[in-house]
Amino acid sequence: MSDVLADESTPPPASKGRSLWDDARRRLMRNPAAVASLYVVALLSMAAAFGPELWVHDFDTIYRDRVAIAPTFENLHLLGTDTEGRDQVARLFLGLRISLLVGLAATAVALTIGVLWGAIAGFIGGIVDDLMMRFVDVLYSIPFIFFVIVLMTVVQTDNPVTNLLLIFMAIGAVEWLTMARIVRGQTIALRKREFVEAARAAGASPLQIVFRHIVPNVLGPVVIFATLNIPVIILAESFLSFIGLGVQEPLTSLGRLISEGARQMINAPWMLFAPAVTMLVTLLALNFLGDGLRDALDPKER
Repeated sequence: MSDVLADESTPPPASKGRSLWDDARRRLMRNPAAVASLYVVALLSMAAAFGPELWVHDFDTIYRDRVAIAPTFENLHLLGTDTEGRDQVARLFLGLRISLLVGLAATAVALTIGVLWGAIAGFIGGIVDDLMMRFVDVLYSIPFIFFVIVLMTVVQTDNPVTNLLLIFMAIGAVEWLTMARIVRGQTIALRKREFVEAARAAGASPLQIVFRHIVPNVLGPVVIFATLNIPVIILAESFLSFIGLGVQEPLTSLGRLISEGARQMINAPWMLFAPAVTMLVTLLALNFLGDGLRDALDPKER
């Protein structure tokens, strides 16, 4: 009898709650377009990471006897060759790698600057906030492409790797402005919340509060912005490469491949078709994935 009473008095095990990220993952998996885009982005990333090493041709190997040939199974030139005699599949793999790398690296630079700038301005407030955001307004008044073009023109280098790093910094250095405003607004809404007051009462310094309590709670908008910002940066790099201020030979990018294909679209249309379709698929997949993440992380959908 006592065993029965003991069993009846035992409280049922508490159900484990789901975090915001668990709920977001479940909502994301219920979005068919976002899930399909996630697989497409993963496939493109794998192709960019391993394609240049696994493909039978090197991206910089020149075949003098196979200049501007159409797609063929002979010698495995599945997308043909360019006007220099280089295999287009190998060039496409490398171009996809460079474009995705520029998008990720420049986004990382923009997020690092924007999150720190916006969080510090929003948390401190007052005249410091005014001065920091007026500086952002001044930079907003400068045309983005004009700033990048001037920087790329003034700081010239013959090293293609150094030039690529310069592109990372040039684009990332102007893409952080919107992120700073987003984080500042979120920080202003959070700085009077109970957990911030509790951290302040516990003796935490302002920097500790910003990095340990404010920044982790604004990661939702940051992730959404990062996903939607990558295609914007890829387009910006493509424009720079299209006008000759982007990636230098022997490296290439999707924008540079499209620029080269546009000049040969009458005689060698395959040089334009493949990179243009790859660019279209990449941008669509990233935008659909960003929209899915935005819906999944929207607090109103919880």
